[in-house]
Amino acid sequence: MTGDPRAKYFRRLRRLRRSARRWSVLGAMLGAATAVLLPYGGIGLPDVFWAAAAGGSIALALWRWSDLRALSAQEPPAALPGGDPLSKVVAMLSRHPTGKAAIDQLRRQRSKAQLRGTIAATAAGRLDRASATMTGLAGRLRGPVESIAAEAASAEALLWDVAGRTAGVDKARQFAPADTHGSLDAARDSLIAQLDEGVTAYERLVAAAAEYVAEDSRTGPHSPTTNLRLNEAVDLLRGHSLGLAEARDLGRV
Repeated sequence: MTGDPRAKYFRRLRRLRRSARRWSVLGAMLGAATAVLLPYGGIGLPDVFWAAAAGGSIALALWRWSDLRALSAQEPPAALPGGDPLSKVVAMLSRHPTGKAAIDQLRRQRSKAQLRGTIAATAAGRLDRASATMTGLAGRLRGPVESIAAEAASAEALLWDVAGRTAGVDKARQFAPADTHGSLDAARDSLIAQLDEGVTAYERLVAAAAEYVAEDSRTGPHSPTTNLRLNEAVDLLRGHSLGLAEARDLGRV
């Protein structure tokens, strides 16, 4: 592990600064002692060592200050991507099911709080409850239906995005000129309709997944009806999500 070059740069800078100060203080002390003692006793063998130590300390101090100036003149290395401490903590917690569930819950609560008091609040509450249920079911969807949890998470992200844009239009209308209300109402109604349809499709998937998980206690295979409902719910939500994604990319939603 090579470490962060930027952190190494600043650590080296701090070490050089401390070393330069230390040798400067030592050189000054030895130089002062030499200057005081020489006139009293003349130059003897001990005085030679005093003078050599003082000169060496001053030379090392100058050398360290020179290195410090040279390093300070260099551009610090760029920070590594993903170096944010909070992002690292979130990534670490997300590796564990319990931590991921807690982080998902916090994100849902934050998104729901931002939508409070807007026309999207009701749909956001439904999505929050369904998402919390899906989080509890995700670990039990195994085998051929294991990928459903990932599809549900992708669809949920799209729905929160639509909810946020719906709330944005709703808030903008409160301060917009009267002659723009017609176009804003049309955009808001279109968004809320798509949000309601998407949340309903998501709720159907959660219900079908819950029914599928409930049959895990049986010794035999899952019933054809349960499999059919789950597949239909997946197809419905997938189709709706594709439509939302395409419309978002084209700027039509």
